[in-house]
Amino acid sequence: MNERQFSIIGCQHAHIGIFISEMMELGYSCAGIYEEEHNGLSRTLADKFGISLTRDKEKLLGDSVDVVGCAAINDEKIDVIELCESRGKHVMVDKPAAVSPDGLQRLKSVIDRGNIQIGMLLTERFHPAIYTLKKQIERGALGDIVTVGMRKPHRLDAASRPEWFFSKRQSGGILIDLLVHDFDLLRWLTGKEIESVGGYVGKTIMPEHPSFYNSASVQVLMEDGIVAQLYADWHSPVGGWTWGDGRIFVTGTESFVELRLHGDPLVGRDPVVIRSTNGESVDTLPALQPPCTITEDFLRRIGGEDSIITHEDILKATEATTRADSLVTYLSRYEAK
Repeated sequence: MNERQFSIIGCQHAHIGIFISEMMELGYSCAGIYEEEHNGLSRTLADKFGISLTRDKEKLLGDSVDVVGCAAINDEKIDVIELCESRGKHVMVDKPAAVSPDGLQRLKSVIDRGNIQIGMLLTERFHPAIYTLKKQIERGALGDIVTVGMRKPHRLDAASRPEWFFSKRQSGGILIDLLVHDFDLLRWLTGKEIESVGGYVGKTIMPEHPSFYNSASVQVLMEDGIVAQLYADWHSPVGGWTWGDGRIFVTGTESFVELRLHGDPLVGRDPVVIRSTNGESVDTLPALQPPCTITEDFLRRIGGEDSIITHEDILKATEATTRADSLVTYLSRYEAK
């Protein structure tokens, strides 16, 4: 039996390590990593997983390769997607898949042609605490959803960031890069579509990087009058216990749930699911494990089976972020966008 292989084209973000690890756990071997810069991350991952680095991109698109993983610079991911389509290779990309209306249209065109399957690392659907919340909503424990709040601070660690990270054209900026998860979760958790978006993206630091903005506060109106607040920043303290104290708050007519995705600094690092209801005292719920990993889910879709994340989900999340980016107000202390 031929060895099952995957490859990596573009290695600019450590998220691709999730895909590498999960593919290897499923019995695949990696044909190699291509990264034009041969940066520290590609070398680190190559050493960690025992994978070769290569300058021969075509080698990673050969007959033995079934799936390509991609964590290229954000605005270059669509180029890799189109390259994979031209070779008939399915591709899993780190988020975001596209950072502009043009990129979104190119992504839609590839999907419409139907020659390959495209995955995106919308990993939060597979977070045990978020999966637990989804199950609570499905069984009606929250009643009708009234509001959703999502908080997503991140540690900047500017010295370790590549130059492209500070370019809005290349990275997409804070709203597209970080809130794509949240727009996806809004649709998945509520089962409703987004109707309107407004808000602000602020710049109060780093005048040397004119297009880098460091905070985003977005208000979303969904079908049936559900209102959501999405927030992200690059200001998680260096001395904090986590790179980002991600939290989700969902208010329903019957109960309220708070998720502390990376635990509580005074208790522990395990995710916490807190529930309070009209008829019971406050309690915590055990975090449930999803039925599969995001990589298993993608391979099931390639095999023609039902999947948790679909092409429609990827397009809707990408469309929501690019549209929101065009509707919010950008405010800079330095009067430059």
